[in-house]
Amino acid sequence: MRIKTLSAALTVALSTGLWSAGAQAQTEIQWWHSMGGALGEALNGLATKFNASQKDYKVVPVYKGSYPESMTAAIAAFRAGSAPHLLQVFEVGTATMMAAKGAIVPVAKVMADAKEPFDPKAYLPTVTGYYSDLKGNMLSFPFNSSTVMFYINKDAFKKAGLEPVAPKTWKEVIAAAEKLKAAGQQCVYTTSWPSWMHIENFSAWHNVPIGTKQNGMGGFDTQFSINSPLHVRHIGMLGDMAKKGLFTYAGRTNQGDAKFSSGECAMFSGSTGAQAGIKKAGKFEWSINFIPYHDDVKGAPQNSIIGGASVWVMGGKKAPEYKGVAKFLAYLSQPEVQMDWHTSTGYVPITQASYELTRKSGFYDKNPGPTCRSSS
Repeated sequence: MRIKTLSAALTVALSTGLWSAGAQAQTEIQWWHSMGGALGEALNGLATKFNASQKDYKVVPVYKGSYPESMTAAIAAFRAGSAPHLLQVFEVGTATMMAAKGAIVPVAKVMADAKEPFDPKAYLPTVTGYYSDLKGNMLSFPFNSSTVMFYINKDAFKKAGLEPVAPKTWKEVIAAAEKLKAAGQQCVYTTSWPSWMHIENFSAWHNVPIGTKQNGMGGFDTQFSINSPLHVRHIGMLGDMAKKGLFTYAGRTNQGDAKFSSGECAMFSGSTGAQAGIKKAGKFEWSINFIPYHDDVKGAPQNSIIGGASVWVMGGKKAPEYKGVAKFLAYLSQPEVQMDWHTSTGYVPITQASYELTRKSGFYDKNPGPTCRSSS
């Protein structure tokens, strides 16, 4: 009897061991990122759905702090031989990653080596052009692409006796700010990513150069030219607004998001991706709009510029791991996946197919942009 019991126990142990060995055969893909809150939840959801769609690979998202912190940590980890497979890097870090020879593997190469279907022309050229070399080879994978927008708290506007319509010019912003302040609004206007909003996008919006040599495109010996009369005037205007309590400086990165989504500030400029956090935390009616412009500048407004981040593939990994990376990037490119990411976060779709799918779904008819309501 004891022999049978031992035999049964041995059988269970062996079968359990074999099952564990099979489970451990799953290739793990580490993905370091910089998204917290609602955006972090959406990102984790992408990994979870991919992991459930197949059994060979497991993507493990790891929050590593702000964009600069995660990029610095990943470069240090690469030198120590412990880098992640994937790293989310904000667009400002693109040049740094391009120069990190050996630390990254171009996405175009990863996809080609893994023989994954990959057509760069399927992606929006205005997005992919930012993350490609001069030959058109994609170096990193466009992930959370955005631009800057202007948000207003419509409830706060109504309380101040204002029409709940976003100001179109900076003159109108100041006029609205004064009335909001007089009505008791403590934080009237704030911004996230002030240099991106008030230098980079401001320059493009007004067709004013930010640097010499075609904004740096014509040579490496370019010089910043952000001291033009218009730049000086605009920054001076913000300084004057701050002195009068009409502008609140929130910080260098996305700290302004929380000030608006909490209802603290009535007007806010920030990424399209701020919508996920506003939808989750906000308890007021709001709208998303184009950023203001100075109406005495000829030709304004023009165009805004890209923001957000891309996903870089780190070097030093084994071929089977890169195959898993390619599978995941191919998954992220699927129109249905892109549509879900776009509609839940506010980041723009990166392929024409995902945009068309979203349009045909009726999402834009139901959510035209100018008016949104947060969940209470």
